[in-house]
Amino acid sequence: MSATALIDDAIPRSNVVKRAARIGAEIRDLRLTGDLPTQTIAAIISLLLEHKVIFFRNQGHLDDAEQERFAARFGKLAPHPLLGASKGTSLLELDSRRGGGRADIWHADGTFADAYPKILVLRAVVIPPFGGDTLWSNTAAAYLDLPPPLQRLADELWAVHSNVFDYAGMARVREVDKKHFDAAFTRTIFETEHPVVRIHPETDERTLVLGALVQRFVGVPKYDGHKLFDLFQSHITAPENTVRWNWMEGDIAIWDNRATQHYAVNDYGDEHRVVRRATIDGDVPVSVDGRRSVTRHKVAKQPLINAG
Repeated sequence: MSATALIDDAIPRSNVVKRAARIGAEIRDLRLTGDLPTQTIAAIISLLLEHKVIFFRNQGHLDDAEQERFAARFGKLAPHPLLGASKGTSLLELDSRRGGGRADIWHADGTFADAYPKILVLRAVVIPPFGGDTLWSNTAAAYLDLPPPLQRLADELWAVHSNVFDYAGMARVREVDKKHFDAAFTRTIFETEHPVVRIHPETDERTLVLGALVQRFVGVPKYDGHKLFDLFQSHITAPENTVRWNWMEGDIAIWDNRATQHYAVNDYGDEHRVVRRATIDGDVPVSVDGRRSVTRHKVAKQPLINAG
């Protein structure tokens, strides 16, 4: 059965509303649960692969446990390797009033590891009265926008990704965020080499693997590397390749982390924002020439010794 026939049979196309030309669709009139028929889950996956990020309104019936049950239909659930999870679940809670709760940088989740997550399922729990939108970008469309000589260059490049942040590059970093990342997010330091272009394991598309966790390009001097990063990243974040979602409490967003980056807009001041994320285990990226990503360094910080 073709993907189109599968979707039409399980989810009426009239219920699938594109949110932008290159990325994003809202699926209406579908109540998400862990008990959805297999055919419906297959249709959701097909729509996800097509649109890269899909949205569902009016899912306030989902609690933590049911969000997990639903997300588990897409693969193996995995808690964050460094930040852990909400008590009794595999979910990661992002609370704006605590450190690390405002992800206002363009990134794909977990690229400091080799087999970084393939799918994320995010639920809006507390949404501020203004602001707090999230943007996603289509990294497959960004690759196609590159002129052929730059595509060939990108095909050959590899980059080192790490969970060690350069705070100087963050416009609105708070002291509580610095403490959070120093204490939790970087308690084990990863350095992983990824191809700048990976072959998507389900669509065979070429997607760009970059974002805020890139430290440097392999074999490229630092100065030139900064220029290359800005060049390729500017194609990823071009407005034409993005979609913006205005959250309401109870919304669900699902995105393909292998073909997107995202950015949580930090424009809601001291208002409260809480979202909870389920993470699906991913696979190790494969480059255009068939090589696989590899984690070169994984070092746990040693506790400080009080000498005195």
